[in-house]
Amino acid sequence: MTIVGVPTEVKKDEYRVGMRPVGAEILVRNGHTVLIQTGAGLGSGYEDSLYELAGAQIVSTADEVWGTANMIVKVKEPQPQEVALLRDGQTVFTYFHFAADRDLTLGCLERGCISVAYETLTDDHGHLPLLTPMSEIAGKLSVQEGAKYLERPQGGRGILLGGVPGVEVGKVLVLGGGVVGTCAASVAAGMGADVVMMDINIDRMRQLDEFMPANCRTIYSDPQAIRDHLAWADLVIGAVLIPGAKAPNLVSRDDLSHMKTGSVIVDVAIDQGGCVETAKVTTHTDPIYTIDGIVHYCVGNMPGAVARTSTQALTNATMPWVIKLASSTAVQLASDDHHFANAINTHCGMLTNQPVAEAHDLPFEAIAT
Repeated sequence: MTIVGVPTEVKKDEYRVGMRPVGAEILVRNGHTVLIQTGAGLGSGYEDSLYELAGAQIVSTADEVWGTANMIVKVKEPQPQEVALLRDGQTVFTYFHFAADRDLTLGCLERGCISVAYETLTDDHGHLPLLTPMSEIAGKLSVQEGAKYLERPQGGRGILLGGVPGVEVGKVLVLGGGVVGTCAASVAAGMGADVVMMDINIDRMRQLDEFMPANCRTIYSDPQAIRDHLAWADLVIGAVLIPGAKAPNLVSRDDLSHMKTGSVIVDVAIDQGGCVETAKVTTHTDPIYTIDGIVHYCVGNMPGAVARTSTQALTNATMPWVIKLASSTAVQLASDDHHFANAINTHCGMLTNQPVAEAHDLPFEAIAT
């Protein structure tokens, strides 16, 4: 049977945990051993005693978790101090976002671990079921945070997105019509803002036109249309995604000159490198910076701010796969299910995800199943 380890997240301002007590209970019932680092669940409201009641063992240090478990379940990509603890052949099931981080990619290759990435596991509909719940949360949060930083004391234009009678409402531009973009647009429209969604998939835009409210419309995305709407918008949400790959750059620094001073950009794509040239990763403690008069919000782990909701949503999606992986091997699961094969990004020193290989100009090797 498998020893499954859940370390305390060490990324700054990260409060989620990779497994709830009920997940530990299910694994233990199936004959596995579960190690929980002390305090791992506190940020999401799960005390050590709840894991102990579920049959898990509480250990005091990260070294004990990483050094003992042959399968690690967590939330965020391994931080440098965690990469140093990786072992050859150890399976790590988490978000990696390798395309945005060459050092992490090289570190996992050098350590020989099996990197199974939530964000590249697919399904029969072409969706990313383990990324979707966090995309939904990030999309909704993006407008909540954007609205806050549009307030004048926060450096914004002093705009109330929903307006009041006799006053023009705020204008929101959403770049991308996927899960993040749709959730962001729904919240912004619900607040009463004037919303434009931009995408290059015409079929998707037809779908959006059918179910989005009347104060949300779609525009085909091209460089000129983006520039025109940057000048129009008070709040811009970057919501583009190419699965596993680095996000495309849609807004250049020169484009900022078209925007109104005090406008806000929330780049949700920052985990994949960002879709705005001037985007750089920030934290919940220090979430914004201003360039050329434009407020940038680029927190790399947005759902961590609502850790209770996020942990529940994430583990609802991941636990069925955790159970399968604990009872098998990554290669066997990949052989049985090509969707799981897409989740394996590195395998014992080989880079097995082609978009990541292309992002870093590294050799790609298909996983042998």
